Amino acid sequence: VQLQAFGGGLVQAGGSLRLSCAASGNIASIPIMGWYRQAPGKQRELVAQITSGGYTNYADSVKGRFTISRDNAKNMVYLQMNSLKPEDTAVYYCNANYGMGPRYPWGQGTQVTVSS
Repeated sequence: VQLQAFGGGLVQAGGSLRLSCAASGNIASIPIMGWYRQAPGKQRELVAQITSGGYTNYADSVKGRFTISRDNAKNMVYLQMNSLKPEDTAVYYCNANYGMGPRYPWGQGTQVTVSS
């Protein structure tokens, strides 16, 4: 499965963006889909995850502001980001998790830049 994230851009603090992740194959059987991000000079971190059953969990830093969702019929995963902060600036990636962490090679990701 190849995963391509898109939808990033430049937004002012307090604004919103919706990221999308398109999968080349069927994601219905993938146990967990996740969004990750990497800011300059920092390690990649998990932002949000969603199971095949729809259960979600979020990094503390984005709880209440970000919402992850998946559409198995369309092989898509989304990340709705509201109340964006400058510290959300990063390259965002999506990946699959079969229980052993991110499964596939990282794609190019999509850049999110939040200006203050």
